[in-house]
Amino acid sequence: MDTSKQPFLKSKRPFLKSKRSFRRRLPPIGSGDRIDYRNISLISRFISEQGKILSRRVNKLTLKQQRLITIAIKQARILSSLPFRTFRKNDKKSYRKKDKKFYRKNDKK
Repeated sequence: MDTSKQPFLKSKRPFLKSKRSFRRRLPPIGSGDRIDYRNISLISRFISEQGKILSRRVNKLTLKQQRLITIAIKQARILSSLPFRTFRKNDKKSYRKKDKKFYRKNDKK
């Protein structure tokens, strides 16, 4: 039998598609949620442990939603509903020690 006229040989395994789930992630802000400086429970989800505003990629928000969240966080900080910066217990102690050393050095002069 000629090698050039061999019939097309199918592979023994059928073509397998990758099993990826195409579930859409739920948006972090629901349709009923209002982005406002008074809604602290919503706003606090978009702030890091250090008190920084998380980026849009991390939050999975649209550009418009991210702008509104940023404005709401800044308003809440100004009205002292949210702290500008949050400390853990260990951070407070080290922060105070640094301040004491700084003031001791300047008092001696």
